[in-house]
Amino acid sequence: MGPEARVFLPVAHAPSALPAERRGRGAAQRSMAGGGAGMGTDSGPGSGSGSGPGPAGQDVEPAAPERVLFPPTFSVSEIKNKQRRHFMFLRWKQQQRKEKLALKKKRRKEREALGDKAPPKAIPKTIENQRIYDETTVDPNDEEVAFDIATDEFAPYFNRQTVPKILITTSDRPRGRTVRFCEQLSTVIPNSHVYYRRGLALKRIIPQCIARDFTDLIVINEDRKIPNGLVLSHLPDGPTAHFRMSSVRLRKEIKRKGKEPTEHVPEVILNNFTTRLGHSIGRMFASLFPHDPQFIGRQVATFHNQRDYIFFRFHRYIFKSEKKVGIQELGPRFTLKLRSLQKGTFDSKFGEYEWIHKRREMDTSRRKFHL
Repeated sequence: MGPEARVFLPVAHAPSALPAERRGRGAAQRSMAGGGAGMGTDSGPGSGSGSGPGPAGQDVEPAAPERVLFPPTFSVSEIKNKQRRHFMFLRWKQQQRKEKLALKKKRRKEREALGDKAPPKAIPKTIENQRIYDETTVDPNDEEVAFDIATDEFAPYFNRQTVPKILITTSDRPRGRTVRFCEQLSTVIPNSHVYYRRGLALKRIIPQCIARDFTDLIVINEDRKIPNGLVLSHLPDGPTAHFRMSSVRLRKEIKRKGKEPTEHVPEVILNNFTTRLGHSIGRMFASLFPHDPQFIGRQVATFHNQRDYIFFRFHRYIFKSEKKVGIQELGPRFTLKLRSLQKGTFDSKFGEYEWIHKRREMDTSRRKFHL
């Protein structure tokens, strides 16, 4: 190997990674081996790495020591040893945190030094604030929106002409988890009643609900003993919404839950329903609850829309002091994703759909939302 030869070794085999004691013994052994080869008395013309005379009477220079060079594009993933690789990754992450914290402290000191002249804080970029503008975003001062609100199917409820009365049912032959979920959902929604299907079709159930003055019908579907769908139909004229349900948690599965909910009428919070479609869905959820909440019960039902996923939570708030308030989750909790919105009551064959979620056509951008 010539004097200009380069040897590439991974970190795990680099000489610098060995303890000093082992490096010392290895160097001593190599020097002894080299000295023995050069001190031989019978070194011929072809032998000898020492400084003896060469074949033509010229002195041969000793070989230069090998240099260890690392690849210019080295990454932790190239380390073969799993424990060593994990250790190096943790040390790299720790160094990243230290640099980030130091930069944060430096910026804070600069802001304190500048005082009122400090530049405003940079707003972090998120998918929500980078959202693509939707032309159907609701403007409260729009006359067309006001007219639609005054004449839609939910106008009798918001004009206090009807009192919500909800029927909760399931798919045919429900399992225990779905039955318990319906029972807990009935404790969240006041004036709601749970009935079992017993093989009846929805087209036969809806006329019976209208005859008994029910204002809404909720159907919980299941798959493999797990609730996975919700159909919400406003009676008697619709509309009907079909949701995909996920992340269902019953009360016993929630950590640090509060006591059982009381019979007080809860408050309702609707967050981030900004488009015309989202406005209709929000009004549909609002029509499930009576108008006047009983604040003495301190219970809140929240429908929070984020990236077209509707998160439902049921809490009780507790006044710890005059300035501090804590919350207890009562359950159940679940997440909804709108699949379709249909005009009128449920009709899977001849129903007219206002909106259908077509994933390949609509989900072309992560920053495009419909609710």
